[in-house]
Amino acid sequence: MGAHLDHHLAGDRLVDAARNALVHAGEQWTDMRADVFAALAALQKPASAYDIARNVSALRDKPVAPNSVYRILDLFVRTNLARRVESANAYVVNSHPGCRHDCIFLICDSCGQAMHLDDDVLTGALRQAAAAAGFAEVRPVVEIRGLCRECA
Repeated sequence: MGAHLDHHLAGDRLVDAARNALVHAGEQWTDMRADVFAALAALQKPASAYDIARNVSALRDKPVAPNSVYRILDLFVRTNLARRVESANAYVVNSHPGCRHDCIFLICDSCGQAMHLDDDVLTGALRQAAAAAGFAEVRPVVEIRGLCRECA
């Protein structure tokens, strides 16, 4: 399989898919996790745990510690509900949580927007090269920086 863009969910369909994926992974969909997911899904570009904690604090009308948000985001990454943009130490919602691929991020240096695409051929080649070098449990992280269509 080559490069492709998957079906992307939004709104209630995205929340339902995320809740189902988390429960299927043996985890609970708590009110706090739902609020963190909603805050992340509402953002149009990668966000830090501090940004999300600020938004959830406003939603809940009480302070939410960034450490609590970090733990939830780590869970979301492990269960494929979110992706981490390594170079920005930020997170984006995975708009197709039922679909597992290694993610390639395209990050705009001007507006900060990040889109992702999946290219199983490219990431498969990276996995094979790492395996040939003796690495196990490889998780390719590919981030390409440049200008998005709007900023170019």
